[in-house]
Amino acid sequence: MQNTRKLPLFIERNLLEFLIIALLAILYLPVLIYWYDGWLNKSIGIEHEYFSHGIIGLPFAAYITWLKRKKWRRLANTFHPLGGVLLAVGAIFYLSGISELVNLSFPAILAGICLGLKGLPGFKLQSFPLLLVLLATPNSIPYLISPYTLPLQKFIAGVAGFVLIQFGMDITVEEIYLTVGGRVVEVAPYCAGLKMLFTSLYIALMLLYWTGALASRQKTIILLSGSIIISVTANIIRNILLTYFHGTGQSVAFEWLHEGWGGDVYSALMLGLIVLLLNIIDRFYPQESESSG
Repeated sequence: MQNTRKLPLFIERNLLEFLIIALLAILYLPVLIYWYDGWLNKSIGIEHEYFSHGIIGLPFAAYITWLKRKKWRRLANTFHPLGGVLLAVGAIFYLSGISELVNLSFPAILAGICLGLKGLPGFKLQSFPLLLVLLATPNSIPYLISPYTLPLQKFIAGVAGFVLIQFGMDITVEEIYLTVGGRVVEVAPYCAGLKMLFTSLYIALMLLYWTGALASRQKTIILLSGSIIISVTANIIRNILLTYFHGTGQSVAFEWLHEGWGGDVYSALMLGLIVLLLNIIDRFYPQESESSG
């Protein structure tokens, strides 16, 4: 008898939250399924693949929100005008039907809900999961900044060529092109490591929050800086290997590392180095360890 009365009371007390979750599921579940299908099967636009870190970032954001549910309920119900603005902008974006705007409507609607229900305190409480959602939302930023990666592409091509020459390979470097054995390898914008860099910084942020190290400015700066160095170095090594495989006619190995599961393993190993770096930082600065909120 008690069990049959508890569930209705629980739903009644949190009816608004249930309705909001149900509405969000109706509106955005198809969008999220599309994102995940594209990220997992690589069937989404190449620029949108830059946000594949959302595969683990979005569930982590939902988990953090769940952990904060008691604090959320204790906040006073306060409406902030900016919440109404964001909800209106999100609704316009969603109704536009333009995929880019529909994507961006997701973080806008979520932020609008936080501000609309609990005001600034609610927005601050959920600021980190909101940041994770925003940074995992596919948009055109990678496409917009790709023209500015040319110096990085040249740098990677130059270093890769220099290293391979040390191993006795007859290789020519021209701008972003490496010629070896009559075969040409291009260090394209996608090969410049932007995806690796985005993923590295995103994972580093998650680790900083999870371990409580985000409260330490010193740890945060060191880990984010180290993640950039790890990402760039790993991408240079990857391009060296790709050039070697392509130049020596090892097409199977080239495809394996370039577009096969070898690239995923390589990325996982690189992310493992970031975890290792955080452990090393914790050993040097143990007194600054704090538990995450």
